[in-house]
Amino acid sequence: MAESITLARPYANAAFEVAVADKALAEWSGMLKTLAAVAADDKISNLLKNPALTAEKQADALLAISGDETSAKGKNMIRLLAENRRLTLLPEIAEIFEVLKAAKEKSIDVELATAFTLSDALVEQLTQALQKRLDRTVKLHTSVDQGLIGGAVIRTGDTVIDSSVRGKLNKLAESLSS
Repeated sequence: MAESITLARPYANAAFEVAVADKALAEWSGMLKTLAAVAADDKISNLLKNPALTAEKQADALLAISGDETSAKGKNMIRLLAENRRLTLLPEIAEIFEVLKAAKEKSIDVELATAFTLSDALVEQLTQALQKRLDRTVKLHTSVDQGLIGGAVIRTGDTVIDSSVRGKLNKLAESLSS
């Protein structure tokens, strides 16, 4: 059986194309996040996996729970997913959609873990430097990890920049043991 991310990709691409054509990326993003959260709930997930329920009943149940968050085109997508028994893919569809949206908007989420709380001025300075280096609008999310001892760890997608004291000590220990 194919992996869920592979099955979700065509639906996410189609939703993205509709959102771009309608100039409604933010609305689709919010709608898909809501639907993904509902579909990820254990009780709802079990309902969506129940083969005894018709596709129509599964779609109606999901749409009833999501309320007014779902547009007419979103409802059509839910009905299509239900017909193809793919409603459980909504979390993956939302995830892929967000990646496509970020690429279109030339934005990127960056996680910054530091040993100590940073001042607002320093956070702004780091944001500007990352925007320049990555050539994208940066959404910086900061956290404190006292285990780093000092320095910072920056994560974005597959890229990790570890300039923490702990990271440097680990590299030194590796080089000494080899």
